[in-house]
Amino acid sequence: MLKARPVAGDLELGRRYVEMIEPMVWSAAERDGFVHDVQAMRRRVLDHIPAHEAERQLKLGSGGLRDVEFAVQLLQLVHGRADSTIRSGTTLSALADLTRGGYVGREDGEALHEAYAFLRTLEHRIQLHRLRRTHVVPEDEVSLRRLGRSLGLYSEPVAELDKLWKYHRREVRRLHEKIFYRPLLAAVAKLAGDDARLSMDAAEARLSALGYGDPKGALRHLEALTSGVSRTSDIQRTLLPVMLSWFGDSPDPDAGLFGFRRLSESPGRSSWYLKMLRDEGEVAERLAFLLGTSRYATDLLEREPQGVRMLGGDLSPLSAEALTTEMQSVASRQSDPEEAVRAIRAVRRRELLRIACGDPVGETDVALVGAGLSRLTDATLEATLTASMDAVRVARGLDAEPCRMAIIAMGRYGGFELSYGSDADVMFVREPVDGVEPQVAAAYAQAVVGELRRLLSLPATDPPLVVDADLRPEGKQGPLVRTLASYEAYYAKWSHVWEFRALLRADAVVGDPELRAKFTALIDPLRFPSAGIAPDDIVEIRRIKARVDDERLPRGADPHTHLKLGRGGLADVEWTVQLLQMRHAGTVPGLRTTQTLAALEAAVAAGLIESEDAEVLAAARRLVSRMRNAVTLVRGKPSDRVPRDATERAAVARVLGYAAGDSDRMVNDYLRTTRRAHVVVEKVFWRE
Repeated sequence: MLKARPVAGDLELGRRYVEMIEPMVWSAAERDGFVHDVQAMRRRVLDHIPAHEAERQLKLGSGGLRDVEFAVQLLQLVHGRADSTIRSGTTLSALADLTRGGYVGREDGEALHEAYAFLRTLEHRIQLHRLRRTHVVPEDEVSLRRLGRSLGLYSEPVAELDKLWKYHRREVRRLHEKIFYRPLLAAVAKLAGDDARLSMDAAEARLSALGYGDPKGALRHLEALTSGVSRTSDIQRTLLPVMLSWFGDSPDPDAGLFGFRRLSESPGRSSWYLKMLRDEGEVAERLAFLLGTSRYATDLLEREPQGVRMLGGDLSPLSAEALTTEMQSVASRQSDPEEAVRAIRAVRRRELLRIACGDPVGETDVALVGAGLSRLTDATLEATLTASMDAVRVARGLDAEPCRMAIIAMGRYGGFELSYGSDADVMFVREPVDGVEPQVAAAYAQAVVGELRRLLSLPATDPPLVVDADLRPEGKQGPLVRTLASYEAYYAKWSHVWEFRALLRADAVVGDPELRAKFTALIDPLRFPSAGIAPDDIVEIRRIKARVDDERLPRGADPHTHLKLGRGGLADVEWTVQLLQMRHAGTVPGLRTTQTLAALEAAVAAGLIESEDAEVLAAARRLVSRMRNAVTLVRGKPSDRVPRDATERAAVARVLGYAAGDSDRMVNDYLRTTRRAHVVVEKVFWRE
């Protein structure tokens, strides 16, 4: 309605109508969701351009006529509330008014005028040929030659037209960023020049309209980043216009800008950091997205001085072998065990950052995230176990280790399904070396486990790796580390069906290879019984699941949106697949796996579950796991609930690949997917 004017009929009535809507037009920028609505409108236009026309769309495409009009009109809506001189409904007149008022620099105003005039003229020449309403630049050489000559390009009309058109498209995109964001820096950094005028009040208004919730705070960050005459300040003034644009497109622009300030001021940074952002656009864009989306990644970037370099390379997780080799190498160069494990944890911090950055930018899917985090934990425990065994051996004056040791991964860790906030659920196994006193071996093993847990819990700059041994026999009351014979005796006499269920995801991953193989051979007949579990055990498993459903859901939690224990959530899918394993793995080798989705595929192949039902469970498993990871990335700490806060929910949606403004669609997809999964759970777990 900014362009509305009476043109026919009762002009007085038309004038009164325009006067009536005028206050609404010039207060639109103050409304909640203004930025989102404008951005969504522009995205819808781009999304509806046919793919084969996208690069040749003169009017609606990127760098086209609409981008000029969008920039001019948005500036009018932001600043026209208090300045009636810039309210013209004509694009070029409005641009001239904005230039005279200092909202657009003179040179930029002239360049934008020139680009708009060229694009309009080209549009007119295309339409004049056959009087058709079209906005697509033709592709054939004959038409292009005619167009070029009509614009006064005679020597090489096709090549010159292409060059000129591409130049103006680039200028429109560049100026769109510049006229919105560079004057903000002028207001806080007192840049010289007529093209950098903007009052503090106008700068605040522009930031507010562009999605910043705390414009005064944002201006303080800009002042801190750009004040002074140093080389760093110069680079920041070059960088920030486009960075501010990318922050504005993120779910939390204020967090993005604040994170960028903290990152720029943190120790260990040098000029390479800003130069890399200036010279490598992909790195800068990735960084802006992460800072405005993920507190978890932001915290890691602050703690890892070289982390920004990683954004320009491959973000796929490294193998456990490569990580173990590197960790053991860096640890071996330290004489003190605490320093050795700090070096190990530094490698872990770097790799956590790699995975946490690759996930939101779409380079790492949920299966790779789970496997990558699990392999990283394998390597960390392997290297730390070696360091702990060496430390205890030296402290006790031993010539050699008196026993072999292994660590058994349990729960989601054993299933290669770790998330960012998961503990490492483990059990510890020892086996005395021949000729060693049992008491000596036991005391040594106990000391090693204590040292391992102590070293991994020392204060450091990396997220802690909590080693949880509560799934061991007898729980917290039982021995922290047992011999193989002790495990065998316990399982033979005292264990219950729920413990065999826990063993379904036991994976001997760390420590002595021979001892790991022996432990696996011990538990396989227990968790994969040849005849399957007895009918009474099936009833007991279902009873335990019913009790979990009734008692474990946190008070006040919505059973429809609790990611782990909610209907159709992680626990529902896991219990269903594990019951199939306990009933049929004795005769179906493919079910003898610790991984939920692999077991589900084997169940389909064996005809134990319909493929449609399995697809529903797998889809729920993947979506809920992705959302659980996304919540941790966004909040910086783990949570099993779909966020209620609008900003956090929007950020989770962006991490999951939804377009800006699609958080409601994300929630609806989640509810639909888990509802369908719950129906399958009711059928397969409770009835069949």
